[in-house]
Amino acid sequence: MASKKLKVTYVKSAIGYNKKQRVILEALGLTKLNQSNILPDNECVRGSIFKVKHLVKVEEV
Repeated sequence: MASKKLKVTYVKSAIGYNKKQRVILEALGLTKLNQSNILPDNECVRGSIFKVKHLVKVEEV
């Protein structure tokens, strides 16, 4: 059985938000607007996404 993946797309700028949120975006591999990254679906990644859910769009792949 293949592991699930999440496609995370950076859709809203982090300017004006807490600096920690910008660091979380970089940890998810997102540095530019409209950039996407496919990540494994695990608790660590889900927790990071939860912290910046207002800045990203998430799809299951």
